[in-house]
Amino acid sequence: MKIIQQFEFGSADVLQLYETNIPNLSSGEVLIKGAYTSINYADIKNRTGAKAKGAFPITLGLDLAGTVIESCSSKFKVGDRVIAFPRNGSYAELAVAHESLTYKIPNTLSFEQAASIPTVSFLAEILVNAIGNVSKEDTVIIHSAAGGVGSMLVQLCKQLQCQKIIATVGSRNKINYVKSLGADVVCTYGDFVGTTLEATNANGATVIFDSIAGNITVDSLRCLAPFGTLVQLGNSSGEKGNFSTNDVHSSCRSIKGFSLGTTRKLKPEFIRPFAEKMIAQFANQTLQLHIDQIFNLENIIEAHQYFEKRQHLGKILLKLN
Repeated sequence: MKIIQQFEFGSADVLQLYETNIPNLSSGEVLIKGAYTSINYADIKNRTGAKAKGAFPITLGLDLAGTVIESCSSKFKVGDRVIAFPRNGSYAELAVAHESLTYKIPNTLSFEQAASIPTVSFLAEILVNAIGNVSKEDTVIIHSAAGGVGSMLVQLCKQLQCQKIIATVGSRNKINYVKSLGADVVCTYGDFVGTTLEATNANGATVIFDSIAGNITVDSLRCLAPFGTLVQLGNSSGEKGNFSTNDVHSSCRSIKGFSLGTTRKLKPEFIRPFAEKMIAQFANQTLQLHIDQIFNLENIIEAHQYFEKRQHLGKILLKLN
């Protein structure tokens, strides 16, 4: 089978196509013939060594959509259409996943849309309904709103009829896209503090979703309302977001953190109800996610280079077979 592997950390050209043996299954696992996988920011960090773990060779990829072709699970059979988080990466024609991190999808859901779902939509659903506990009374700030997670957060907050959805983007050519998802106000990272205070009569936002960290975290606290919640879900800036106890105790504000990766490893059963809800919404087209580009597996270097330009809207996919 074909697989993308890297034997060192570095730029996109460390990713190379190889032939390897089909992996063996253990109890509770399934072998999936992948149709599509998605590219996520964590893939870039893993490729460059920013999240260095394990030994070489490394195969990147968090999730995939495809068909079960072999099963050692009582829950899945050959022929089942699924999305999954595989155990050793998804940039490959075939991948192994445990049944606890595998989810059936209906025939009405295309593999392309299915591949856009797992990481970003599961994460967004958990953030909105379990971590941020968002309601229609909330004014919400969503950072990096044109990306996969941000796109989903805007749509989910719109479904809840939040009082106001304020979204940030890195460039103004993404504004119309984010507004089409349901954002009330779209601004750049440089002016979101003033825009938020003006839009809320200086009260601030009650929930902020921060995937960037660094100075964005510091600025977010400048416009977080008393009793508000800052949800920290990543650090795409590569910088730490600093705060002190003075930022929270007297104002009764909260700072929460969440990682889907940690949850997959330590508490996979927590994800399933959120996953099933998202799959149902994509299947009936209540929700959808824009697919910006689809690359063939052989064009993995070009795909990563395109992702790193940060000009895409929604998701970038790899076609696996």
